[in-house]
Amino acid sequence: MIPRAAFFTDSFHEVNGVALTSRSLHEVARRRQYPFLSIHYGVKTRVEKQSEFWMAEYERSAWRLDLERDLSFDLLCWRNVSSMLKLLREFEPDVIHATGPGDMGLPAAWLAHQLRVPLVLSWHTNVHEYAGLRLRRLLQPFPHLVAGCVDEWGERASLRLAARFYQLAQVLLAPSPELCTLLHEQTGRPVRLMTRGSDPERFDPALRTRPADADEVVIGFVGRLSPEKNVRLLAQVEAVLERAMPGRYSFLIVGDGSERAWLESRLRRARFTGVLRGVELARAYADMDLFAFPSETDTYGNVVVEAMASGVPVVVTGRGGPRFLVRPGETGLIGEGEDAFIEQVVRLALDSEQRRAMRRPAREFAESQSWDRVFDGVYTAYGEALVARRKAEERVRAAVAEEA
Repeated sequence: MIPRAAFFTDSFHEVNGVALTSRSLHEVARRRQYPFLSIHYGVKTRVEKQSEFWMAEYERSAWRLDLERDLSFDLLCWRNVSSMLKLLREFEPDVIHATGPGDMGLPAAWLAHQLRVPLVLSWHTNVHEYAGLRLRRLLQPFPHLVAGCVDEWGERASLRLAARFYQLAQVLLAPSPELCTLLHEQTGRPVRLMTRGSDPERFDPALRTRPADADEVVIGFVGRLSPEKNVRLLAQVEAVLERAMPGRYSFLIVGDGSERAWLESRLRRARFTGVLRGVELARAYADMDLFAFPSETDTYGNVVVEAMASGVPVVVTGRGGPRFLVRPGETGLIGEGEDAFIEQVVRLALDSEQRRAMRRPAREFAESQSWDRVFDGVYTAYGEALVARRKAEERVRAAVAEEA
C-alpha cells in the first residue's frame, strides 16, 4: 500500500537545489498518481485538489527575514497552522515529510506531533557551515584568532541546534554518505541516503551554439552568488589563467546574489547573465567548456549533474557533496584545497583533449541519475518511519500495561 504523504518544503518556486528537488518529487508523485499533498510557499494562497494529488500554496507575509535574494524566512509562518491542520485532517496523511528547519519545516514538525503522524526530515543545506561562513565574513575586521574562535563556535552551535530539530523525526534523509554519518552521530536516528536525479532530456550537449573547436575556453559557474558558494575563489582562478593562457579564456557566470557586485568588479573576462531558466539555462550549460564549482558547503550539487548532462566536465573541491559525483580523470577533477582547485581548473582549461574525452562519460553519468529511483528511496524511508512509529507506540502501550 502506498503511504499517503504530506510534503512540506521551504523552497519550491525559487532557483536552488531544494526547490529543484521539491518540484521533482512533486512531479513524480503527480505522474505516478500517488496520494500526495504538497505544501509550500507561492505567489498567493490557494489550494488545488486533483483526485488524490493535492497542492496548497501560502503567501509569505511582509514580515520576513531575507537571507538571500531567493531565500527568506517568514517570521509569521505560524499564522497558517490552523489552515494547514484543517487541510491535513481532511487529507489524512500516513506520514509527513519536511525539508528542514525553515518556515515550513517548523510548522510541519509541530503538525506531525499534533496529529501523531510519523515525521521524515531531509537534510538539504549545511546550515551550520553557512552560519560559520557568515560569521567569518562579519568578523573580518577583528583579529584572526578572535574571528576563528567565534566562527568555530557558531558552526558547532548551529549544528547542535539543527540536530535537536532533526531528532524529532523517525527517519532522516541526507544527500551524501558523509552527511548520513554526521546526522546519525548527532541525532541517533536512522539516516537513509537520498541523492538527486537529473533531467538529461532538458540538459543536452546538442544545444551548444559555440563551435566545438573554439579557441576561447569558457569556464562556467551556475548557482547563487553568495559567500557559502565560495565564489570569490573564481577571481584567484582568473589571476592564474591570465598568466597561463592570456586572452584565451572567459567566464560564464549564471545566477545572482550578494557577491555579484564583488565579482563584477574583479573578474576581467566574465559575462554575467543573472538567473536563467528553461532553454536559456540549458544552452548556457551546453556552451561551457568546463564547469568550475568552488563551493565547499553544498550537500549534493544539482548544478554539477546538470553540467555533466550537458556534456561538460567539472572541477569541484574536496569538501562537500559534489566530490561524490565526480569520477576523477573520467568525468572531471577534484581539487583538495583551494590551491589544488585552482590548479585543476587551469589544468583542464589548458587540456582540450582531456576535456573532449570527459564529455561522453560525464553525460552518461548524468543519464544514470533518475528522479524515479530517488523517489523510490524516499518512499522506502516513509515505510520505515511508519514501522518505527508503530513500534514506539507499542512500547508505550506495553509500559502503561505493565505499570497498571
